[in-house]
Amino acid sequence: MAPASGMLSSHERGLVLEAITLGMNIVNGLHDFLNDDPEMAAASAAMNVQILDVRRPRAKRDLRMFSGRIAEVTCPRIAVLGTDCAIGKRTTATILTRALNERGVKAVMVGTGQTGLIQGARYGVALDAVPSQFCTGEMEAAVVEAFEGENPDVIVIEGQGALGHPAYSTSAFILRGSCPDGVVLQHAPGRTHRCDFEQMAMPTPASEIHLIQTFSDTRVIGLTINHENMTEAEVGAAIILFECELGIPVTDALTRSPELLVEMVLSAFPQLAEQLIARAG
Repeated sequence: MAPASGMLSSHERGLVLEAITLGMNIVNGLHDFLNDDPEMAAASAAMNVQILDVRRPRAKRDLRMFSGRIAEVTCPRIAVLGTDCAIGKRTTATILTRALNERGVKAVMVGTGQTGLIQGARYGVALDAVPSQFCTGEMEAAVVEAFEGENPDVIVIEGQGALGHPAYSTSAFILRGSCPDGVVLQHAPGRTHRCDFEQMAMPTPASEIHLIQTFSDTRVIGLTINHENMTEAEVGAAIILFECELGIPVTDALTRSPELLVEMVLSAFPQLAEQLIARAG
């Protein structure tokens, strides 16, 4: 599996070619597609192995524009967004999806980046590799496909970047394309500045929530904590502080029970709790 971004170094390139000669299939998360590399393509053909370029979008003639079909998706759609990049959105979305299913709420996760797709998301699209004109349409189509293919009770959409981060536009495409009924926001209280941008101070959860709810017809139903650079006591204090300040449930998906995530969703969408009661009866 190649790195998520950038180009292969000569050493990495040699390792990939060695793996191919050993008969290993290659899963490539780069923006550079290894199938387009003559040497890589020839080696894979000679060894009868596959190179999967995860970020390769559909052919331009097959890319979808936004159609409005998202209105046909009748189950709740929940996007897991964040106040920064590399903050744990995919991890929280994965834990939430698993916890809902274990509780009896059928949930499916839609991936929006190469790592989520590599980790096995059945539905999704690597948004940062799609021409911007088609991003909302491809996002919408992935959610519709998940709904039609799985008939789920809930669809969880993996977030990318942050809506308020000037380096990323993917959160905007996710909000526009999936039209989520609710948002779970991931925040890292221990970060003083945005990842890779020391000159940019971290936003507050309140400011990001205001931005999300102004930009999109949705509501933030809960906050999840990334506990990096924090002690257990600091995590507990942050949970109490943000619950009082924001008036929404707050938890840490990794250090607290996943059931708290489930309760966050059931509280926001009581019809799901009613469905569980009806099934149990």
